[in-house]
Amino acid sequence: MSKYALITGGSRGIGRTICVRLAQEGYQVIVNYASNEAEAQKTLEMINRQGELLPFDVSDAEQTKAALANWQKSHPEDYIEVIVNNAGIRRDNVMALMPDEDWHRVLDVTLTGFFNVTQPLLPAMQLHKHGRIVNMASVSGLKGLPGQTNYSAAKGGLIAATKALAQEVARRGITVNAVAPGFIKTDMTEGLDEAALKKSIPANRFGNPEEVADLVAFLVSPNAGYITGNVISINGGLYT
Repeated sequence: MSKYALITGGSRGIGRTICVRLAQEGYQVIVNYASNEAEAQKTLEMINRQGELLPFDVSDAEQTKAALANWQKSHPEDYIEVIVNNAGIRRDNVMALMPDEDWHRVLDVTLTGFFNVTQPLLPAMQLHKHGRIVNMASVSGLKGLPGQTNYSAAKGGLIAATKALAQEVARRGITVNAVAPGFIKTDMTEGLDEAALKKSIPANRFGNPEEVADLVAFLVSPNAGYITGNVISINGGLYT
């Protein structure tokens, strides 16, 4: 039986790097994306087509359920044993000037998206008594950052959900952990003043997406079976 891992928001950035890393670990990688098919195809090529594309908007409950149900119908003997809830967006602004849409959209993608993707896949994990769920949080969800009230709320909620779900499913051999990156070199940090920001980081540099992907690969491995309900920071000492 093949091992399947679903990475939401897998077309670019950290998500793409996680796809590549888990393919190296032997997983059939399901690359989720919302709209950028060209970039998703690039990810699939980078993993030598060791997997497939699965387009859906994680914030849309019906679309998500339909996509996952169709996948299961076409893979009747398999199940998705690894979920990496990586999909997320930023719409930064001070709260006093934040449009309602920017508040709701950020929470819908990150937090509601986690629920929409994870909830329908839990029964199969429970049936097989094995599963790995990794939620991509952020230093913003741990300490809060000005100009990111929406993003901090979404990531902070994801951290709390991680801790609660971990307790619900541990007896069924399912682990649930969160990874909280700091400043990582991706398209999401393009435009930031790296020279100035790295002065606040004890490691004196931005992280690389490969470092995050290596951590995720460990958390989904058999060696991490006794680690659950944890939030693991990967931020060069920015926040401890």
